[in-house]
Amino acid sequence: MSEFIDYGNYDFQSVRDSDFVDKSGLIEFTNERIGKERKFICISRPRRFGKSVAAKMLYAYYDRSSDSRELFRGLEAEKAKDYETHLNKYPTIYIDWNRFANIKSKVALKEAQKWIVSDLKKSYPMLEEKASLTRALSEINDKTGDRFIMIIDEWDRLVREVDIKVQTEYVDFLRSMFKSNAANKIFLLVYMTGILPIIKTETQSALNNFEEFSVVDPGVTAKYYGFTRGEVEELCKEHNMDIELMRHAYDGYIIGNERSMFNPNSVMMSISKRNYNSFWTRTASFTTIEQYIKIDADRVREKIISMLNGESVLVKVSSFRNDMKNVENSDDVLTLLVHLGYLSYDPETQNVRIPDSEVAEEFENAIGSAGWGEVSQAIKDSRDLLDKTIKRDVRYVSKAFDTYRFQASSILEYNDENSMACAIRLAYYAAISFYKIIREMPAGKGFADMVFVPLRNSTRPAIVVELKYDKTAKAAIDQIKEKNYPECLKGVSNKILLVGINYDKAKGEHQVVIEEA
Repeated sequence: MSEFIDYGNYDFQSVRDSDFVDKSGLIEFTNERIGKERKFICISRPRRFGKSVAAKMLYAYYDRSSDSRELFRGLEAEKAKDYETHLNKYPTIYIDWNRFANIKSKVALKEAQKWIVSDLKKSYPMLEEKASLTRALSEINDKTGDRFIMIIDEWDRLVREVDIKVQTEYVDFLRSMFKSNAANKIFLLVYMTGILPIIKTETQSALNNFEEFSVVDPGVTAKYYGFTRGEVEELCKEHNMDIELMRHAYDGYIIGNERSMFNPNSVMMSISKRNYNSFWTRTASFTTIEQYIKIDADRVREKIISMLNGESVLVKVSSFRNDMKNVENSDDVLTLLVHLGYLSYDPETQNVRIPDSEVAEEFENAIGSAGWGEVSQAIKDSRDLLDKTIKRDVRYVSKAFDTYRFQASSILEYNDENSMACAIRLAYYAAISFYKIIREMPAGKGFADMVFVPLRNSTRPAIVVELKYDKTAKAAIDQIKEKNYPECLKGVSNKILLVGINYDKAKGEHQVVIEEA
């Protein structure tokens, strides 16, 4: 049985037999490019965002050895005007570079080519070439006139975490295959997917004949990778899951014009496991984050801490060379983390932020190993602080803030109510597991500094926090009452705590008042 060409549609059959969210509209997009100048396409998205599912779908559609009509029955693809024209019509090659992951990187490229060429010979017995994939395809084209559709999954496997010599050899191989004079003759369509966009040499792509659709600039492909809110709402109805808990755990990615995107793997695992735990982050080690947030560049640490506080940070994504080895400044670090899926990028504001509580947990693990002692300790202590706040242990809470203020003084400014809010938000970090935390929330006759809205599966009370700087904690409580901030929590919780916090700069102390509304 063939492994890379003419092997049937079994992969997509297994996808269709599972809970399948229809992304087959992508086929109309790829059909428009067959045999045309813009036939070289590279899609880059984070792990577990549906890239492999899409690649298997495209293979099942184009592969000449398959009859996939029933697999696509009732799907969006059937509406495409040229659906019948291209259905199961072409010799289609599918290469997943992860299949060669166990081969040493220095010999992986040569061994992979021999393996693929050997497989091609099963479909083309006249093939004489034995080692070079580029020459083999050229020979087949010369002898038969066949033109290929090539689908490459995890195209960047050999440019991630390997030495520069292997990286250069691999990029040269891709150039020889796709930028040669014969490439337009051999290929009808080339569709590559990976985590990273194509690596840059100097200021432009190493394969500049490819049109790229990345997570920071997805164009019309935005909706085809990841689940939209509407798709997740339908899944939740079908499987009796709570959409609000699903959103809290997995919603937060902005991809192009799609303002609310979910990680598909996490959603499907949540449905399977019947809970809302962290799933995506378990598919890779947190050391991926750790090695980059430890880079001593311009304010990397400060920016990460701001995002842990729920804030957004401005980033310039255009200078990143799409290379995991040459990461030199905070823009490079944050842009790489966007491509890896640890941050979400908003093209309208050019800001990045931590997308959801699932990924926040991964940052929590990473900073514990990155030498950020004071921040790590504050996060560890935050659950106790939350519990003591709920128990209205004013003495403990006041002392905890004093201790935390001293620990964090080297990394956080603390000279007004806004900076104080950032510090206290981080001190209550553990609350993200049980609450939706909203700063400057419209409430009553004004805006509450912080409101902790309990999730539906939480038994904890709602909390309204008002901050004062060089005033009194009682003044903070009085303001909550006078402006009726608890009004915004009507119907949300049976119990509401009012927390007034004042920082006395002269004494370097916090005063805290906690009352039940």
